[in-house]
Amino acid sequence: MEKKYPAIAGKEKGPGPGRYGLPPTIGFVGHDFTKPTSPAYSFHGRISNNMLSLDSSPGPLYHVDAKITRFGKDGTPAYSMLSRMKAQIEELFSTPGPGTYSPEKAPLCNLQRKPPSYTMGRRTRYRTVDPVPAPNKYSLPPLLGSHIPNKRASASYTMPGTFSTGGPSEDLAKTPGPCRYNSTDPSVYRPRQPAFSMLGRHDVPKDKTKKPGPGTYNPENVTAHKTRAPAYSMGVRHSEYVTPLVVGFSD
Repeated sequence: MEKKYPAIAGKEKGPGPGRYGLPPTIGFVGHDFTKPTSPAYSFHGRISNNMLSLDSSPGPLYHVDAKITRFGKDGTPAYSMLSRMKAQIEELFSTPGPGTYSPEKAPLCNLQRKPPSYTMGRRTRYRTVDPVPAPNKYSLPPLLGSHIPNKRASASYTMPGTFSTGGPSEDLAKTPGPCRYNSTDPSVYRPRQPAFSMLGRHDVPKDKTKKPGPGTYNPENVTAHKTRAPAYSMGVRHSEYVTPLVVGFSD
């Protein structure tokens, strides 16, 4: 026989939101009476062709001119564009332009003065009797140096060559130069400062024995010193409605 358990009130759950059916708010039939209803309209069927043929009223088929208004014909002026006139008609109205006239060729009146006029002729040749030099025949004296006849000149100097024998650069005494002397160590004639030397780096003393890393150990080989490896079991699921054990505690 099937064992019966007492009913648990926590297991009894009510229906979800999808179990309830609320009246719609769209349309007219079955509308939610707690919400306002908008007016509803219906679509009529298409009228048959027979009824259209019986209708003798004209539709929007009339062509009304744009110049016709409710007060009559529009009175604004209208213009049209004609074609170009032919060449024969243009010859009848060939009025000369300003460049056609030549007022400088008109005869002079008694009271009118004529301005001077000039002509452009060719270049005349030079005569052999005219010994006039051109501007490029003259040459001005230079302004550098002391040989200027009409200008004041500064003192001029010449740089002769170097003489190896008997010249000022010849060292007859054979005196040594500054670079021939050696510098004396300051520790010879002054108190000597402390001197230091730099040795090599010393290694820090440490334990040089080799230590095993984490990968050296094999925890799965626990059977070497134990009977078997640790095992875990899956227990039953406890009911969420079981009353937890409350142990007394002190205030």
